[in-house]
Amino acid sequence: MLFARRRHFFKRVGLPCLVIALLVFFLFFVLLPLAFRTSVTLQRGILFLTFITYPKGLDLSKPHSIGLFATRNFYITVKDHDEDEDGVRIGVWHVLPRYAVHRFRRELRVEADVETAFSNSQQFMPTHQSPDSHELERLAPELRAEFPVIVPENEQLFYERLLRVPGGTVVLYLHGNTATRGSGHRSEVYKLLRHLNYHVFSFDYRGYADSDPVPPSEDGVVRDALMVFEYIANLTSNPIFIWGHSLGTGVATHMCAKLAHMKERGPRGVILESPFTNIRDEIRLHPFSRPFRHLPWFDYMISQPMYDNRLRFESDKHVGEFPQPIMIMHAEDDVVVPFRLGYQLYRTALDTRRRSWGPVEFHRFDRTHGYGHKYLCRAPELPGLVEQFIESYRNTIY
Repeated sequence: MLFARRRHFFKRVGLPCLVIALLVFFLFFVLLPLAFRTSVTLQRGILFLTFITYPKGLDLSKPHSIGLFATRNFYITVKDHDEDEDGVRIGVWHVLPRYAVHRFRRELRVEADVETAFSNSQQFMPTHQSPDSHELERLAPELRAEFPVIVPENEQLFYERLLRVPGGTVVLYLHGNTATRGSGHRSEVYKLLRHLNYHVFSFDYRGYADSDPVPPSEDGVVRDALMVFEYIANLTSNPIFIWGHSLGTGVATHMCAKLAHMKERGPRGVILESPFTNIRDEIRLHPFSRPFRHLPWFDYMISQPMYDNRLRFESDKHVGEFPQPIMIMHAEDDVVVPFRLGYQLYRTALDTRRRSWGPVEFHRFDRTHGYGHKYLCRAPELPGLVEQFIESYRNTIY
């Protein structure tokens, strides 16, 4: 009698539950990976996450709204090939260095901003005087006469003139996936670099923010970075450093390898914040992959298709293809890009780079500080590390 009741209960409740569980398993662990394998659009969407935007409502044409006064917003057209008539338009910011903003605060009409921001930033004060500050002092009367006030009609000329002042230093920032060039932790980096007296360039890859809504690819975003680098290099002979964060580290190493292969002018050094070895390793260790990574078909369904579709970002390969000095920084509590991937990239660089090339540094940030994936910029020692690296190699060509 009891056995019959249990069998009846299983037929009424247990069997439907089992069917539902098997159906959910099939949909989530078989069909979803299969859809991922067969759709390069889905692969790109998961990798680049262009649909995630924050802060909401930010007008990127007005960087002043997030405290980046004396910052020029403009657009560059990237040609993907010689026959490309229209090209891809990408949005760019040029943040002026502290000494230039202070010198021309009246012409830029930012006196109040300078008073507020610079008086509260003593922790960022550089230990070295910028080499171009004397030259700018000499040119100041001439520039003031030519630019009594900075308006949209002369803004481009003024910013490009300051960029050409001999002795300056430029940092090109390559951001990670999601959001825009104006998201919070990124603007903190720009402000830090500004206070260290560096020109800062940042931009949004294709498909992000106010850049053209073209589906991004590895080749595409690397081409975008190359075009912005070329724009800067065509305007000034001053040293340029590359700073990549997260996915931007993959863009940075790939771009530098391309420049080396083309024997074009390259940067003086490369800073990699929270880097990974390659996309295959990163996907396997990313929190989003936790439900799938132990499936026997994980590599076949997830990793290999991205590799086949040239979504690789193989920094462990590219670090052995360009000679510039590298500084790697990683927090132990980074859960998005695990610390061990950054350290593995460092060991790979030591093993694969030529002895005559620039050195490789590695800086570990203890997990107790809670910097995670995004907030190494808040480490008190970071400005000193960055300044030491840049000042050590700004006048050295490898």
